[in-house]
Amino acid sequence: MKIAVTGAFSYSGKYIAKRLLEKGEEVITLTNHPNRPNPFNGKVSAFPLNFANETELIENLRGVDVLVNTYWVRFDKGTNTQPQAVENTRVLVQAATKAGVKRMVHISIANPSADSHLPYYWGKAANEKAVTDSGMSYAILRPTVLVGGGEDILINNIAFLLRRFPFFFIPGDGSYGIQPVHVDDLAKLAVDGVYSKENYVIDAVGPDSYTFKDLVNLVGDTIGVKRPLISVPPRLALLAAQFLSLFVNDVILTPEEVDGLMANLLVSKKSAHGETAFKDWLKENRKTVGVHYASELKKHYQ
Repeated sequence: MKIAVTGAFSYSGKYIAKRLLEKGEEVITLTNHPNRPNPFNGKVSAFPLNFANETELIENLRGVDVLVNTYWVRFDKGTNTQPQAVENTRVLVQAATKAGVKRMVHISIANPSADSHLPYYWGKAANEKAVTDSGMSYAILRPTVLVGGGEDILINNIAFLLRRFPFFFIPGDGSYGIQPVHVDDLAKLAVDGVYSKENYVIDAVGPDSYTFKDLVNLVGDTIGVKRPLISVPPRLALLAAQFLSLFVNDVILTPEEVDGLMANLLVSKKSAHGETAFKDWLKENRKTVGVHYASELKKHYQ
């Protein structure tokens, strides 16, 4: 088959493309970063992901059997906003149907809701509706927090802060949940979705979940830098993160992410489909996780 993967030179898309190449498929990518180093030695051809030019999108998707979509934005920056990302996804889905794409594997988020006050979550729900209403067959995957590959943001940067500061602020009491999933487990589920003929929506989560406080303690213990965890009001934790953001030239944490975390939106109420236990991955990578800061701005805007 010919399969298009959005963002195959980025994070989750790279793992998905790698698995598809190993199965002998022809893979192309639609990307906002066509000049990035090609991690596939030229085996994946890059085309622009230009939402302002639907005609070009249609041509780029012509002859594609399955579209795997990983596109989204973590936070608003200039005109690159989450509501705009919803519109962009609608344009992409529409272009895929006009190009004759038969199936779509869409990466969403756990616990999306059209009724949410958080743009991240109502936006993801709107994207899912665009996919299910498109007429294409589909598999929708709902991950929580990705880990692995040295490119994950949240877990890596928790470890980064633990390695460098004598204490760690916990928003609230830390009793809310978090359930990481390994990026290659997500990639495997995405590839399964490529080959399936069924329409389905599943939570793509790992086998173990923690309270946030327990997870931070586990990270500290495993990397050998146990720190006092100080419970503070959520807005104070956010203010501290925003202050530190000035020094790393990034957005460490957003108000939406604090609200989503404390609302238990980073855990699944359904069966786990990921196989990699977070504690095992952390133990194997204890010497490298958090050694370097992982920048969202650098990944997507530089």
